[in-house]
Amino acid sequence: MDDPMNQKPQNAQGVPTCYRHPDREAGVRCTRCERPICPECMVDASVGFQCPECVRGGSGTGHAPTATQPRTIAGGTVAADPRLITKILIGLNLAVFLVQLSVGDRFTERFELLGRAYVPLLGSLQGVAEGQSYRLLTAMFLHDPHSYVHILFNMLSLWWIGGPLEAALGRIRYLTLYFVSGLAGSGLTYLIAAPNQPSLGASGAIFGLFGATAVLMRRLNYDMRPVIALLVINLIFTFGWSNIAWQAHIGGLVGGVVVGYAMVHAPRDRRTLIQFGVSGLVLAAVVLMTVLRTIQLT
Repeated sequence: MDDPMNQKPQNAQGVPTCYRHPDREAGVRCTRCERPICPECMVDASVGFQCPECVRGGSGTGHAPTATQPRTIAGGTVAADPRLITKILIGLNLAVFLVQLSVGDRFTERFELLGRAYVPLLGSLQGVAEGQSYRLLTAMFLHDPHSYVHILFNMLSLWWIGGPLEAALGRIRYLTLYFVSGLAGSGLTYLIAAPNQPSLGASGAIFGLFGATAVLMRRLNYDMRPVIALLVINLIFTFGWSNIAWQAHIGGLVGGVVVGYAMVHAPRDRRTLIQFGVSGLVLAAVVLMTVLRTIQLT
């Protein structure tokens, strides 16, 4: 028995009529299922027009509905709110900062990045070398509680750079880039900084976003001068001011460039494998740096 949805309605004169509105003539057919559709039912597509059912369900293509979803340049799904993850990251950083202000230095010294040192406030040896590897991650969400400039500058940078990058990559790839870059910065800091030198801040992850933005702009043949100028200014501050963990900035920048290149240059047929494979390799490098430094300190 024929499927009534696949029938081609016609009026008495043999002119096709819309399958949803039989009283209306249809001079166009859906490019997927070939059912006749009237102007009210026509949905503009990359090639021709499609009927509402095919647009909603992906029918007539032989693929799942998600296969027809629009994609970013990196293969991510285009989201209704392209800055959602950036907003969440900013909110998380601000929330942790409020906790730092409320609880005091004890909280900050418990979670900041530290190689290995005696912390009087905690009364014991502390650091990644003491088995506290979580500090590599938690330090990414801490900021100097005695300086509002630190968190203000980082959050403004995250909004300006992170928002457009999230829209270009998609949420999952953007989040992967952020965390891998931040951990690369933490790993390099742990490896070469003095073991008693504390480090904290989202700067490593943000420098990773800078690096990935430069890669993306070059891929799209955009004018690179603005982002290069901004990056140079940040590097001047990195090496010109005291009490700045330049290791986190450089580590994050290198990690961001490597992951960002994989995100926007991976060939379409192996895109996901290469993107997350390269991200995994950068994380493996972080693990290797952590193991080597721990062996050295203990």
